Amino acid sequence: MSETAQFFDLPITFTRQPEHVFPAWEAEADEAALEEFCIAAHRAGRRLVALWGCDKRDRQPDVPARGFALHVALDLAEGLACLTLPMDACAPRFPDLAPIFPSAGRLQRAVRDMIGAEPVSSEYPTDLRPWLRHANWPADYFPLRHDTPDASFPAQNETYGFVRVDGDGVHEVAVGPIHAGVIEPGHFRFSAMGERVLRLEERLGWKHKGIERRFVGMALAEGARLAGRVSGDTTVAYAWAYSQAAEAIAGVTPPARAIWLRALLLERERIANHLGDLGGMANDVAFSFGLMQFSRLKEDWLRLNARLFGHRYLMDRIVPGGIAIDLSASGAAELIEQCDTIQREVRALKAIYDEHAGLQDRFLTTGHLAPERARQLGTIGLVGRASDQHWDLRVDHPCAPYDELETRVATHANGDVAARALVRFAELNESLHLIRKILSGMPSGDIRCDVRSAPERRGFGWIEGWRGDVLVMVETGLDGKIRRCHCHDPSWHNWIALEHAAIDNIVPDFPVINKSFNLSYAGPDL
Repeated sequence: MSETAQFFDLPITFTRQPEHVFPAWEAEADEAALEEFCIAAHRAGRRLVALWGCDKRDRQPDVPARGFALHVALDLAEGLACLTLPMDACAPRFPDLAPIFPSAGRLQRAVRDMIGAEPVSSEYPTDLRPWLRHANWPADYFPLRHDTPDASFPAQNETYGFVRVDGDGVHEVAVGPIHAGVIEPGHFRFSAMGERVLRLEERLGWKHKGIERRFVGMALAEGARLAGRVSGDTTVAYAWAYSQAAEAIAGVTPPARAIWLRALLLERERIANHLGDLGGMANDVAFSFGLMQFSRLKEDWLRLNARLFGHRYLMDRIVPGGIAIDLSASGAAELIEQCDTIQREVRALKAIYDEHAGLQDRFLTTGHLAPERARQLGTIGLVGRASDQHWDLRVDHPCAPYDELETRVATHANGDVAARALVRFAELNESLHLIRKILSGMPSGDIRCDVRSAPERRGFGWIEGWRGDVLVMVETGLDGKIRRCHCHDPSWHNWIALEHAAIDNIVPDFPVINKSFNLSYAGPDL
């Protein structure tokens, strides 16, 4: 018999999905019940994880149309709760949740671009500006509807409705979307008086790759490669989350050794990114010594990845059912030796950072995001933890092996660039500690099991990546192939926080503020 529960004393009955390695609950709700539940969750201090739309109409002609659906995933104390709102097949609509969860605004705009469902509110103005569309396809072309044909359209210029700040002496500074070097495209519109930033508004979406449409029709095992390329610096987290979803659909549990190896790769991915960011942040305040030293350490780290695991960034190492490559005893010894070296050198570099007056002058109080503002905006991941938000799935809803590792969460209350650097240093050291524990506790045995798809099933994967938690939802159709796969990046929640962190700073400080967040342009632009 399925386990059921109700939360916040509301009459919505959730069913627990037993195949998942973390508590996963699902329920269906109407518009009023969905809005009421979100309000109750917000009042209880819980947060929005993701929001996405689906076309439930099947391609098979003998299956009756089922309309559209909105899915809203929330992080509750009891686990992941996913509410499904059925929407009309002719005029899909759903309640505007942005007044409750501010980060829902851009997610809702993406739903409108993808399937044509509109957020509505009788109390607040609703933002209906396109987010992913960029006039590169017509306004009535919805890529994630089943009956939308593949097509290409000529790029067109568009006038986007940026919010204007008026007043004597106020001017606009436009940055991007094309940047120097290899940085990914994004437009930043500053309203400034002199050099002081009064408002920042972002325009993203240029990295839209059509990944969610590409998933449709793929075999369950085949989708892992694509999931691992949603955001290249987070390939381990995405691949693990996708594999969790696939394994829930198949009803299998990977071998214990494979799960511990997955955690090893995840912590190595976390360290690689923290090493790169600590160097990049120094470079943005003209401390090139820091960039050179941390770049050297990161390169050593990536080269050992390539030698022991076959890929610098660990792509395609995690697969549904387990892992694609094992680790030898001699390889484990090399990893331990490298952890000792990195920890010793990072300790010395942190002392230099702490004592460098020029660097500290640029870091301290810059890009301040107060804890109460971070809480209001739903800021997560390392950016949230640097503003005293204690979200970390490795502790809150730990899957194996994190339920045995006793991860220590690094937080700071100052919420400025300096705090975000300190959280990176602390997380880097904690990950080195976890790698040693993982290697000492690594079980022996197989590293992979068979995964076979099942028709008409839904699975969730939920992993704490280096930026924050990554969610992947996979649905299979009648043929057992993927009908819908939604990959959600934590950057969705933190881009809006970056806009607030820039206020009252000077324009030249924005590069280091932006780097201290280091959000993904690719992850939100599927």
